[in-house]
Amino acid sequence: MAWLSKPGSDAVDLTVVAVPGYFAAMGFEYLAQRRRLARGGAPSAGDYERRDTLASLAMGNLSLLAPFIVPRLLRPITPGRGRFAKAAIGVAATAAAVTTVADVVARRSERRRTGTNPGIDGTPADPMGVGGAGTAPPAAPDVPPSVARRVASVAGVAAVAVGGVAITSAWATATTSERLWDRRLVPSLGNGPAALTAAVIGWDFIYYWNHRFMHTSRYMWAVHEVHHSSERYNLSTALRQPVADALGTTLPYGLLCLFGVPPEAVATARGVNLIYQFWIHTEAVDRIGRAERTLNSPSHHRVHHGSNRQYLDRNHGGILIIWDRMFGTFEPEDERVVYGLTTNIDTFNPARIASHEYVDLARDLASSTGWAERLSYVLRGPGWAIQRRAARTARTALAA
Repeated sequence: MAWLSKPGSDAVDLTVVAVPGYFAAMGFEYLAQRRRLARGGAPSAGDYERRDTLASLAMGNLSLLAPFIVPRLLRPITPGRGRFAKAAIGVAATAAAVTTVADVVARRSERRRTGTNPGIDGTPADPMGVGGAGTAPPAAPDVPPSVARRVASVAGVAAVAVGGVAITSAWATATTSERLWDRRLVPSLGNGPAALTAAVIGWDFIYYWNHRFMHTSRYMWAVHEVHHSSERYNLSTALRQPVADALGTTLPYGLLCLFGVPPEAVATARGVNLIYQFWIHTEAVDRIGRAERTLNSPSHHRVHHGSNRQYLDRNHGGILIIWDRMFGTFEPEDERVVYGLTTNIDTFNPARIASHEYVDLARDLASSTGWAERLSYVLRGPGWAIQRRAARTARTALAA
């Protein structure tokens, strides 16, 4: 029965137990769609499409395997645990130093050769030198700018990748429910209804903020956008889950343990939350009446999956929609929802679905000319990256 539990926990994973129910519900939804089409109904984005469904199911299976595989792969370089952790930190620090030096050399070489500031704004360089009137810049090796930029590209990507993995793995290790339970601030709430209620509501509150963060920070969006990559919206879409959770940092759900909620109750709350969210991925249900004032619903969550401008980054709640209403991210369903990403990836290949945002991020890092730009590509929202690339393209076109 070990496969029914999350790694590091003895609690049964309810999301695995519910797998037969997922498939039964998808079967009923599919039959309902067939009946609608037989009666002359129009095809919709909620209909099943074989390749899309298989891709979603593949991602679902991979998401179940990832928690057992990825942490084991990362353990050797996890700070405080792995025997190669210090070496990994050394590699990241060295790569960061090389990147910084290469950036400086490239900028100074470009200034000498063109007489302009190679920065983002393209303004002329100070003819008297950087650092004040009459001050000449320190001497720099006569390295071609293109060579320095290539060094900065490779070293910059390595520094961010290795350093980022070290940070995320260390954070995951330090914030497990069991560790925080050992440091709890109040006595245990026990294993009764009070603890479970606190766990379910607390989990949902933390989930809202984590989900919102996934949409507003690029490195977290790289984890989460897998779930938004389908241009269909049916119960199979609910199973299209990320496989790279270990590469993100979230507000730990184990914080509930500090306030007396046992780890077992936290694990149960996770299952309850995710199982609830399964059924709202459908077009078969329109509205649920007055309950929509409090509960998340298919209508509310269709908005969340919309690429329409008015729907972007809205309705982040899990079970409860009240968090969105309270914190200004609620949007009712109005115009017809267009599902998918703002720029769709047009593939059903699970490997590409899981990796394409990381590939794009690596390209952006490789093209960056300084640390402010690199860290912005990682930490700022995906919209910032799109605007930055468009501005760079426009400047290149003008220069040509």
